[in-house]
Amino acid sequence: MAETPHLYLVDGSAYIFRAYHRLPPLTDPEGTPVGAVYGYTTMLWKLADDLHKADGPTHLAVILDKSSQSFRNEIYDQYKANRPPPPEDLVPQFPLIRDATRAFSLPCIEEPDVEADDIIASYAREAQRQGWHVTIVSSDKDLMQLVGERDGARIDMLDTMKNARIYIDEVEEKFGVGPDKVGDVLALMGDSVDNIPGIFGVGPKTASKLIAEHGGLTAALDAAEGMKKSKLKERLIEHRADAELSRVLVTLREDCSLPVTLEDMKLDEVPPEPLAAFLGKHGFTSLLKRLEAGNGSPSRATDLNPAKPETAGAPASSAGNRQPLPEFPAVDRSAYECVQTLGRLEEWIARAMAARLVAVDTETSSLDCMLCDLVGVSLALGPNDACYIPLGHGGSDMFAERPAQVDKAAALAALAPLLASDAVVKVFHNGKYDLNVLARNGIAVTPVEDTMIMSFDLDAGRQLDGIGGGHGMDELASRHLGHTCLTFKEICGTGKKAIPFGEVPLDKATEYAAEDADVTWRLYKTLKPRLATEGGTRIYERVDRPLVPVVAQMERHGIKVDRTRLAKLSEEFAGEIARLEKEIHRIAGTEFTVGSPKQLGEILFDTLGYKGGKKGKSGQYSTDQSVLERLSGEGAEIAGKVLEWRQLAKLKNTYTDALQQAINPETGRVHTSYSLVGAQTGRLSSTEPNLQNIPIRTEIGRQIREAFVADEGNVLLAADYSQIELRLAAHMADVPTLKEAFAQGEDIHSRTAIEMFGEVNRDTRGRAKTINFAILYGISRWGLAGRLGVEADEAQAMIDTYFQRFPGIQKYIVRTLEQVRERGYSETLFARKTWFPRIASKNQAERQGSERAAINAPIQGTSADIIKRAMVRMMPALEAAGLGHVRMLLQVHDELVFELPEGDVDAASAVIERVMAGAAEPAVKLDIPLGVDIGTGTSWGAAH
Repeated sequence: MAETPHLYLVDGSAYIFRAYHRLPPLTDPEGTPVGAVYGYTTMLWKLADDLHKADGPTHLAVILDKSSQSFRNEIYDQYKANRPPPPEDLVPQFPLIRDATRAFSLPCIEEPDVEADDIIASYAREAQRQGWHVTIVSSDKDLMQLVGERDGARIDMLDTMKNARIYIDEVEEKFGVGPDKVGDVLALMGDSVDNIPGIFGVGPKTASKLIAEHGGLTAALDAAEGMKKSKLKERLIEHRADAELSRVLVTLREDCSLPVTLEDMKLDEVPPEPLAAFLGKHGFTSLLKRLEAGNGSPSRATDLNPAKPETAGAPASSAGNRQPLPEFPAVDRSAYECVQTLGRLEEWIARAMAARLVAVDTETSSLDCMLCDLVGVSLALGPNDACYIPLGHGGSDMFAERPAQVDKAAALAALAPLLASDAVVKVFHNGKYDLNVLARNGIAVTPVEDTMIMSFDLDAGRQLDGIGGGHGMDELASRHLGHTCLTFKEICGTGKKAIPFGEVPLDKATEYAAEDADVTWRLYKTLKPRLATEGGTRIYERVDRPLVPVVAQMERHGIKVDRTRLAKLSEEFAGEIARLEKEIHRIAGTEFTVGSPKQLGEILFDTLGYKGGKKGKSGQYSTDQSVLERLSGEGAEIAGKVLEWRQLAKLKNTYTDALQQAINPETGRVHTSYSLVGAQTGRLSSTEPNLQNIPIRTEIGRQIREAFVADEGNVLLAADYSQIELRLAAHMADVPTLKEAFAQGEDIHSRTAIEMFGEVNRDTRGRAKTINFAILYGISRWGLAGRLGVEADEAQAMIDTYFQRFPGIQKYIVRTLEQVRERGYSETLFARKTWFPRIASKNQAERQGSERAAINAPIQGTSADIIKRAMVRMMPALEAAGLGHVRMLLQVHDELVFELPEGDVDAASAVIERVMAGAAEPAVKLDIPLGVDIGTGTSWGAAH
């Protein structure tokens, strides 16, 4: 035993929820849910292994919450009142998690009427009093109050998510005060998760500043009387009692009973039998193999991880849907190799060829894949089995010394057969970027897997680890692997001291670049099995994965823009913006900054006295589009003018100015960047520039489209699905009237006008069109009233009539919402899932927003799936028709834009229409035809 005992207290409750959200729903051979149990077991195992490699504990215990109620509920009955009940499939796993802890022969401690944090605090202080060091395994901010040293006995924390130690400096960095004042800061800022009131409007920064300045909560509250008049002063005085109550709620009890003595927490040999019995009972086959690989009983709890653990998950069986995710050794950056000779590169290539699977990543000189230089390539063949191949390292100065590295041309020539081999799968994360970089260097890559797309197809919209689930590598590494990646800033620095990646020393560059490939390989092995068990294979394989190289090629093609026309439009917009500003100032009676929401709000509601102004948390009036549209509808001329001003300013900044800057000097074209994970429903989004937001039916939008032009001798062809979402609604909701109208080629809005109003004219058709689309977006009576300019009761009557005439639509809405509430996600016809974690929120605005999105997601998502399938099939079909020179340039909403010789328009149009019209088949057979409108012209505008 070490000279000074070292006690580790594990916050087991935090582990449980992390494990639950990290893994898919698994069941054991008896059909009992065990996803969280398996995750908890592997996390406890990994902790033990990590601690053994470091300064392992002499004593260890796991602390859990006994129940959701504690003495704090008696003090404040709203304590944790906002927390939803635990998921139904998690509840039966709580006792199994206790069994898992005891299977490791570790103390599992829980007490009634107190929380795990209080038990941890009590044990930590008792151990400290006895001169022991204590480490609390948690990232809970409340527990940071305990950090520090007394009489040489130290309490610190270990955040296993970030693999970081937390001591006094880290606490001060987070809160701006020492651990002894953390409770005071928490009392002022409150906690929405635990429903601790705090003081409304006081955030972390303000709370830290007040406590740091005044030395404590009471002093800060006392000082409020002497402050200058402000909202903060008012709130401190008015809500003093809330802060004082909150201070009591955040204070940890340090006098709880200690049912297990400190000595009983001593780590001795772990009997293998209970652990083996537990793992076998619940079907944790891979963990059982690891235990057996240790040749019997491990010497102690921290010896449980053998040097080479199994990485293949156990196959699912008919007895239960168990497919444990792979387990990997911790990331070891020191194991990566920097490949500096052609001979070593050829050895890596030979190994990759034999492995049939290699993760690949590129390092470049900038984020623009169409302008950057290739600096290096990294490969990974397994966990910690990764390398970095520097190709462009050295100072920017031509006289700077360049490190030893493989000649770029020779390296690319060696890599080309590997990257082009159909026999070797290449795994990327956001592979579209790497494909473009490599293509510009003469390297073709196939076949391609993409872990970012896998994550999106599994978890779009899902909340994981208690937060929104992003799909970036760093987020996924933290969420699924429990690993914190090196950041670009850590390697290259920030601000004036930042250096290009090509100037990073090779040892640091290798750690960063090879880690990216290593993590990508691990993510592939983690996410790929989930596609099969969670129903994601269909959308990934049939829609999204094949699209990656297609979109990459579209980005490389780019589109030509007329710089002269754009400059002229910018000048015209500037003149119109200046004219509108003068008009706005005249109406306001004073000059002000129109683009300032704060100043505009004061003009509208204070100076001009319009009613209905609402201030947000910042204390300023809301002046968003809905507010201005309401005021304009009520006759406020200035609101309409501001809306015009905003639109012109946005179009000028976003398009006519920005497009000129976006012209690539090498190609003379604009290369937008498409995101395959940017919209929850599966729609593509674009940036730099964003082509999705150009107004479709306005004269200004047409003028901007006129600036997108074809090369001399070519034309642009625009192919647009006609009313595809309404057609899909007719199919998915099974509405005979609408299906008949589409089958007969009728104008659907005219048909709706007849059904709704008994006649068709310009007014009724316009209203019918608004209603058709609004209903599919789950619009409320008030929303429809605003769009149509009628009273809410009249709008509700229209909605009622619509549902009477088309009852299938109402049934579809009810059925969709029931399914989403039950399962947590919606599904397209191609099985694309979109998760709605706030569908049952107690917050009305959140809940209704989720409901509206859930109604539309299956329809909009199916539309997105169909056009993606058309894009994947398009070039093979054109090549088969001898039209391989036709270039697909853009995808915007339901439209595809091509560039081709004018003489090929007829032949290409026939192929394009056929592919788009049949894109759903054979996977989905629609009851209605998909209409495709095609137009051509020398500009995008002319093609409409």
